[in-house]
Amino acid sequence: MIDIAYNILKVREAIANAAVSSGRTPGDISLVAASKTKSPELIRAAIAAGVDAVGENRVQEMLEKHAQGAYEGAPLHFIGHLQSNKVRQVVGICDLIESVDSAPLIEMIGKRADSLGITQNILLEVNIGSEPQKSGVLPGQVDDLLALASRTQGISVLGLMSVPPVDDVFERNCNYFDAMFNLFIDIRKKTYDNVFMNFLSMGMSDSYVDAITAGANMVRVGSAIFGTRA
Repeated sequence: MIDIAYNILKVREAIANAAVSSGRTPGDISLVAASKTKSPELIRAAIAAGVDAVGENRVQEMLEKHAQGAYEGAPLHFIGHLQSNKVRQVVGICDLIESVDSAPLIEMIGKRADSLGITQNILLEVNIGSEPQKSGVLPGQVDDLLALASRTQGISVLGLMSVPPVDDVFERNCNYFDAMFNLFIDIRKKTYDNVFMNFLSMGMSDSYVDAITAGANMVRVGSAIFGTRA
């Protein structure tokens, strides 16, 4: 049987060590439990053990678990690719949408949030490796999307998210994390309405320590908490 509380304790220890090594405190890092395919019971156990948020990849799965009260006690993030026809089902349910990567998506989220009388918090997803098979805005297009977001009612950009390429060479993996951090810092120096560079979300179970060392302050951890997916 999976001991989720123990797994989270070990992840927290690793987070603490990486945070200190990069000149920060453990409390500076947000731990998002990536709960794709995991049951409401396992999610509740992770929340009870102190994760900072829960992240889901699939809209239908998220809605089913939400109806069962799986996320009570923790913020809910949407971390998967968001299709335009699913926007209505996600806005207002999720505390943070981490995977916004296009002008049409920004406009649709803003319109839906405005109709509900709320502000939807989002992160821009960046395709830092310029991989054609992956979602995410290219680094050179981030400023244009931020300019659009700054004049769109109903949304607030809280930072950036990325799923960097996985490379056999350790140094190349770290280079992608470093590039994301440099982009994050560069944007922080600029002024946009409704844009706040509070979060840099990158790093998963096999890479969150390296991501934190490079500057991430939000990590999305699944298998290290819940065990390997069937």
